[in-house]
Amino acid sequence: MDCDSPCSPHDDGLPKALIRSDIWFSDGNIVLIADSAAFKVHHGQLERHSEVFRDLFSVPQPVDQNLIDGCPSVELHDRPTDLYHLLIALYDGIYFQKHTAADFVAISAVLRLSTKYFIEHLRERCIARLAIDWPTSLPDWDRRELDGTDSEGRYNPREIFPHPILMLKLAYELNLDTFLPSAFYDLSRYGPSKILAGTRGPPPIFYTEGEPEGQLARLSDDHLCTAFLGREAAQLYMHTFLESALRDRPSTSCANVGKLSAVHCIESFYFIHLNVLRSVGGIACGRDADPLHTLLQAAEMLERTDFSDGVKTCGLRMCSVCKIEFMDAVKKARLDVWELIPEWFGLREPRSVQDVN
Repeated sequence: MDCDSPCSPHDDGLPKALIRSDIWFSDGNIVLIADSAAFKVHHGQLERHSEVFRDLFSVPQPVDQNLIDGCPSVELHDRPTDLYHLLIALYDGIYFQKHTAADFVAISAVLRLSTKYFIEHLRERCIARLAIDWPTSLPDWDRRELDGTDSEGRYNPREIFPHPILMLKLAYELNLDTFLPSAFYDLSRYGPSKILAGTRGPPPIFYTEGEPEGQLARLSDDHLCTAFLGREAAQLYMHTFLESALRDRPSTSCANVGKLSAVHCIESFYFIHLNVLRSVGGIACGRDADPLHTLLQAAEMLERTDFSDGVKTCGLRMCSVCKIEFMDAVKKARLDVWELIPEWFGLREPRSVQDVN
């Protein structure tokens, strides 16, 4: 490749309607054309990775075909940006080294065309990367959320992970059902107006008709409804959790039962109740309507020492028995939430009472 940008003004015998990309090998023997972009490559390199390309190149070309830079040409019905990233992956072999949200452009492009052209090793690599960004287990989700939090506790996932609407659109396009639950759950933590507004997609490398810079990506009405219903289900779950896990606290096992110090456990559970309520209604700043995070915060309150009693900072004065019981309730609830997410977003039939028990 012989220039620093994806496009070049060099002529090389190209028709005026075509743009020469920087994937233009001087010893290449075939020119691929995708929309208005041209790529001079080696058909042997593509054939060794894809039987589809091998079959495509075996089709006889017209004897009177005009050559481009001394090579025959083949027109592909692919997005030029997608083809650019696929060729980079095939020639360079090193991709997605730095974990950033910007990787999604390349990942989605390579996945789209590696699926189409049956290039399995690239497809597997893309799927493995998406599994890091959109986990299928609760421990991996917790690891993901930690990766999106900086050393000062600020949660800024969009620097590392793409917007969930982009992932949802790709998942539906390529039937990647495995990633739908975590993508929908991630999206549902946005406020309704932001979910409805959508997001700006990254600009394409080659500007062509129908692919403007920063195209707005929005969900269909059906998928918007799915996101809103899932968000409501998450909020309802936390309301139910408050009723079941906090209503009858402290329990009869409380170490302070019958003592004046019982008031400490009662006040501690009341404080937790109030703070959890802030997230149930979606009025907390940031990750609202997020039961997994809210439950984690509730458990962390038991160990915090930065609360104020009006005079000094202190921790919740809850007995050890109540702490253990509440921690067990939180752990069970978080596992329950993870199992319920596909159901909340209509991706699985509701569990029966027999299944739950």
